[in-house]
Amino acid sequence: MKPEKISEGRVVAFIDIGTNSIRLLLVRINPNGSYLPLTKQKETVRLGDQGFIDRILQPKAIERAVIVCKKFVELARAYRAEEIIAVATSATRDASNKVQFLEMLKREANLEVCPISGTEEARLIYLGVSSGLRLGNSKALFIDIGGGSTELSIGDQTRYYFLYSLNLGSIRLTNMFLPDETGPVSEEQYERIKQYIRHKLADVTKDLSKHRINCSIGSSGTIENLARIAFVYLHKTSHENFEKLEYEDLRKIVRAMCAIPLEERRKFPGINAQRADIIIAGAAIIETFMEEFGLSEIRVSKRGLREGLLVDYISKSEFSYMITQMSVRKRSIMQLGLICNFDEEHAHTVTRLALELFDSIQALGIYEFKAGERELLEYGSTLHDIGTFLSYDTHQVHAYHLIRESNLPGFQPEEIEIIANLAYFHRKNTPKKKHPNLVGLNKEVIKSIRVLSALLRIAEGLDRSHNGIISHVRFYIASTDSLVLEMHAQRECQLEIWEVEKQKKYFKKMFGYDLQPKVIIKRDEGVPLALEGSAELEKISGVEVSSKS
Repeated sequence: MKPEKISEGRVVAFIDIGTNSIRLLLVRINPNGSYLPLTKQKETVRLGDQGFIDRILQPKAIERAVIVCKKFVELARAYRAEEIIAVATSATRDASNKVQFLEMLKREANLEVCPISGTEEARLIYLGVSSGLRLGNSKALFIDIGGGSTELSIGDQTRYYFLYSLNLGSIRLTNMFLPDETGPVSEEQYERIKQYIRHKLADVTKDLSKHRINCSIGSSGTIENLARIAFVYLHKTSHENFEKLEYEDLRKIVRAMCAIPLEERRKFPGINAQRADIIIAGAAIIETFMEEFGLSEIRVSKRGLREGLLVDYISKSEFSYMITQMSVRKRSIMQLGLICNFDEEHAHTVTRLALELFDSIQALGIYEFKAGERELLEYGSTLHDIGTFLSYDTHQVHAYHLIRESNLPGFQPEEIEIIANLAYFHRKNTPKKKHPNLVGLNKEVIKSIRVLSALLRIAEGLDRSHNGIISHVRFYIASTDSLVLEMHAQRECQLEIWEVEKQKKYFKKMFGYDLQPKVIIKRDEGVPLALEGSAELEKISGVEVSSKS
């Protein structure tokens, strides 16, 4: 099958009809391969209510699901979506009356829905979650606890090695073990749930033991809510950016929630009240998994199946290389640049020059950079001008806010701060320690921003005309207190030299060396060498200008 061509921008809707909730992701996919999420919606419908014992979707649950799907279709059409891709998971695929449900969705909501297998659900979840993580060659265990099933997968950044779906879900187990429970949940009741889960896990544990796992990642509303409860209840903070769920914390909050009746549980610190009746069964699943697989903690991801549908869609288009050939970090950076319609050629030129400056200083041994700083300089250089589509005069300010608010997948918060501040300080103000942007950042992050911005400011100046005149740069030591910045140019480059002159003071402050620009103008074979203005340039700036053919 040929990749689908996206010659013009199009809006695509992705709908995940789950057992507990229905989720919508609405995205504009641009002609350059970038995509912009337009809206994300989620509605709890409890499609699987009382549906796992007799395998029948209840009329009221169907009615709720149809109403929400109709609303989502109308929203997608309001955004002029050209395609709506909808899938249904555990509750629908297991239901004996699924045909009637699907026909009703088609008739009343004008929505074609494809029920997917548990294995396909696991694959899509893997795609969605892994696309937002920096894994490299490390193998991760992915766990997604839904209302009707739990999907497991093992994979690294580029491929999966194991996909599995278990009929273990928070609603399914609540229906089985706590159907009408409104009081506290006894230790015996909770242990019975865990014992059932252990029995179901027996075969999976054997298969998983064949793989060496470096980390584990959990997705879904159940895991997200448990992590939030742990933060709010145990750590007394409402911080929303919780990144992990620890086993010991899980045990403490579960026993505290089991000890109180349902109505009190709805008010438990950090809990989503709509999950109060099914959170105990969901917690039993994750606690048992952590015990059986020997997991001390699970990283939390807010991505899932609907993001997997998007990744799968793009991987079948002409822009599949963005999924298959780019790292998650590189893809995050390029996506943001393309969305902002950045000057890609200038961005790549500045990035190349900035990295040559970095490598040259590192090779001379006059400064010891930290691990990862080169990569952050690359990304800050790539995005330094993305604010120009809003306003040229203050584009560095807009770039800073765009980067900070973009929640770049694959990056830690402090890395995003460095990239954003490199964009901010690439022109005009230098990063003084008391600048408002730097307040609250640790000393090492501030040091990285200050040193790397010194290189980016020079690199930006070397392509001031946006004509790519400077083909190559390097430093070499001229004396104990000065460096020569050797610039290979295709022709006269007075503007670029003047820009470099402006950065000499800050460069010395950061690296302790005076800077002496030197231009080598190369001519193509057979083309006469033109050095008009060289003498005048030397006179004005003190820059040495030489030539080589």
